[in-house]
Amino acid sequence: MPAPPAPPPPPAPVRVVVADDNPVVRAGLTALLSSREDITVVAEAADGREAYEAAVRHRPDVVLLDVRMPGVDGLSALPYLTRIARVVMLTYSHEAGIVQAALSGGAGGYLVHGEFTVEELTSAVRDVTRGRAHLTPTAATAMMAHLYPDATAHAETDPLPLFPTTSQNPLSQMQPLMGQSTRECERERERDAGTRSRLSAREAEIMDLIASGMNNQQIAATCFISEKTVKNHINRIFAKLHSASRSEATATWLGTAPGAAHRGVG
Repeated sequence: MPAPPAPPPPPAPVRVVVADDNPVVRAGLTALLSSREDITVVAEAADGREAYEAAVRHRPDVVLLDVRMPGVDGLSALPYLTRIARVVMLTYSHEAGIVQAALSGGAGGYLVHGEFTVEELTSAVRDVTRGRAHLTPTAATAMMAHLYPDATAHAETDPLPLFPTTSQNPLSQMQPLMGQSTRECERERERDAGTRSRLSAREAEIMDLIASGMNNQQIAATCFISEKTVKNHINRIFAKLHSASRSEATATWLGTAPGAAHRGVG
């Protein structure tokens, strides 16, 4: 009897370059993304020039690119990087003109800090390789103002482009980001109803970062809050999860604590 065919090998991890001038933010993002089995951070960069050199050297699938960096900024490097990899702007710059310039310049996504969860970030990294655009609310509003100026006459006037656009409009190639199917969302809600319902949205985000291995300094930089605020959140998280340590809280959060699947978190 012939042996059953071998299962297909798992897909290769998504290769990522993280470009941000803040070393703590870079380290935090690297730790977060590297905790995912299907994502690998191949290099970090402190400005646009380093990002381009890293992209040429490592040929990543995705570059996470900050807008404002000393030396060569993100928008200046963008047209060079898009020839090599998909680019997702990951920044706290939310001005409509900058968002529109980034999307017109070929960025496959635009995420504003404070407007996305950890899971939405990792989904964006995976999905942008398939041509799916990821935009947080501020970026989506700016894109709509660019596409439908007559319908948003109250919005600020579009600035002059920072660089020539390509012959093909990248916006026309973006596939709309479709959320999970209703069935997938229902399954996720059922799975998370026990533990996640105990925490606020901010506490859940911080607990995700704790579970990824970040320390308080990295969490503070990623969430743009003080370390003291992080500590206050962690104290409340420990109380709600009945945990005395980060490892214990992580086990409860991920459902790996003994009996967690049966008793939930009361």
